[in-house]
Amino acid sequence: MKEAKEGFKKFGMVIDLDKCTGCGSCMVACMAENNVPFREDESDKLRSITWIRVYKLDNGKPFPDYDECYLPRPCQHCEGHGGHSPCVSVCPATATDYDMATGIVSQIYTRCFGCRYCMAACPYHARYFNWWDPIWPTGMEKMLSPNVSVRMRGVVEKCSFCYHRYQRARDQAYAEGRREIEEDEYQTACTQACPAGAITFGDLNNHNHAVYKLKKDPRAFRLLERLGTNTKVYYLSSRAWVRQAGDNRLADETTAAKSGH
Repeated sequence: MKEAKEGFKKFGMVIDLDKCTGCGSCMVACMAENNVPFREDESDKLRSITWIRVYKLDNGKPFPDYDECYLPRPCQHCEGHGGHSPCVSVCPATATDYDMATGIVSQIYTRCFGCRYCMAACPYHARYFNWWDPIWPTGMEKMLSPNVSVRMRGVVEKCSFCYHRYQRARDQAYAEGRREIEEDEYQTACTQACPAGAITFGDLNNHNHAVYKLKKDPRAFRLLERLGTNTKVYYLSSRAWVRQAGDNRLADETTAAKSGH
């Protein structure tokens, strides 16, 4: 099959929850790749920043029927309806935007004035506010990536699907006289770091990419799909309770069972 036409890409992820071990390698790789700041005391999770967070879910049953699952949650890069994702729709400064060419929801730090409307609108809690200017331990500033700007106090930040890697891959292809980039030329840091191979990244519109085939897997679901946010992060699980928890259906079914419906 032919590759999707230029300008109609839709980059996204498929995360296999039956493979994820909850090791946190994706979180560490993301922080290192994107210059995510950290505090001396990271115990205050309300003010810590991580572009991808790994949650632990369980089925709520006692042993021996107990089961648990780890769920990595980056920004879902919602398409909404025609690019009107929840965060993009409410930003008064147009600091966040939906890129129709890639399907990526961007964040422009120099436009953001910290009103945090986007944080309130995001149903996935994928955005974080900088309450302080980052202070790097002596010498560590030399280890920062020159491809990603360091954010200042008072702005919101989030996962960008390592967009700078896409720009670098596109520049390399242009230098070689190519218009298209190969699937392996643009991969996110979390995808490459996952030791279990649970994260797959690529163009959801490209029939030749692995994510295009995986999103059609009968085990596939998306978080809070009933909201119609049309996210670009798909999850896979063979366990029914995991798929139901992804859309908050467990509470609904429990209520229905108790009422006899």
